[in-house]
Amino acid sequence: MKKIISILLMFLISLSAVACKNTKSDSSNIEGSLSDIMAKIYKGTENNSPKLMQTEVTSENLSYYLGIETLDFKEALASEPMMTSIAHSVVLVKVNDGVDIEKTKTAIKEKVDPRKWICVGVEDNNVIVDSIGDLIVLIMDNENPDTLHKNFKNLSK
Repeated sequence: MKKIISILLMFLISLSAVACKNTKSDSSNIEGSLSDIMAKIYKGTENNSPKLMQTEVTSENLSYYLGIETLDFKEALASEPMMTSIAHSVVLVKVNDGVDIEKTKTAIKEKVDPRKWICVGVEDNNVIVDSIGDLIVLIMDNENPDTLHKNFKNLSK
C-alpha cells in the first residue's frame, strides 16, 4: 500500500512540475543579430521610412534612447533617421538573466521622451514597449507603429 501511495505521489509531483513549466516564447527562438532582427521589424515599411542609421546603445547613451539611467543588458541597438525632421526610433535591448522584464518595460514607457528631437515628437499613443523573452523593443513612430509592432510580435512565431 505504501508503495502505491509513493508512486502516486511521485506521479503527482512530476505532473505538477510539467504543468508549471514556463511556455512563454523565448527570444532564443529569434535567430540572428540585433541588426538582422531590426531588418525583420522594418519589413514592409521601407517605402515609408526615412534613411535610417543603426547605433549601438551603451551605458553612456542609454538614457537618450530609453529614458532610463541604468539597465543590466547584454546588447542593444537603436535605429533612427540620419538627417530628417521625422520623429522615429526603434530600439532593441537584449537584457541579462534575472532582469525583471515587466518592471523594465514599465520604466522605459514612463521615462522615455517621445519629444527628444528638436521641433518634432511622437504622440504618446504611438510609443510602444513590448518584449519577447529577454528581448525588449521600444517603438516610437507616428507613421507605422502598429506595423512595426506586428512585425516584432511575429518574430516569436
